[in-house]
Amino acid sequence: MREEILQRVLDILRETEEPITGNELARRAGVSRQTVVQYIALLKSQGYNIWSTPRGYLFNKASQGIRKLVAVKHDTHQIPQELDLIVRHGGKIIDVIVEHPVYGEIKGNLNISSSDDIERFVVLLQSSKAEPLLVLSRGVHLHNIETPDEATMKKVLEALQKEGFLLEQHLGKEEES
Repeated sequence: MREEILQRVLDILRETEEPITGNELARRAGVSRQTVVQYIALLKSQGYNIWSTPRGYLFNKASQGIRKLVAVKHDTHQIPQELDLIVRHGGKIIDVIVEHPVYGEIKGNLNISSSDDIERFVVLLQSSKAEPLLVLSRGVHLHNIETPDEATMKKVLEALQKEGFLLEQHLGKEEES
């Protein structure tokens, strides 16, 4: 029985293109929401690349694009601008990563690839009254950014540089002031 449910959850995730909420996944698999949480954890522990995003669960199919880890720095109020800049130039923001003095690396899955995704993320951030991860590191954070090709990645990086978001542009400035 357990293996059948596990396979059912995995099949549902594999056939959905957009994130699916835990409640919807539970309904379609015929189990409780808490059971879904447990099965997702089990599938992740078995090596399945399943993302838990603010919009639900998503099975990460292998990417065909270019992925780069980018170090950036900005204030909380600049989050929508940074995300829009990346998406507008053809990029997808996979995640956000910060360094914490106690926990080490903390990562949040974002999976943002459209202006609608940005709007949902910003509304969720504001309505939850949760602090974004970048507050833990004075604005310094990393993003895995994905683009379809090298030329698009170059455009994204140039746009981030032009707006002053790349961390390397901030290095040394704090020592000078």
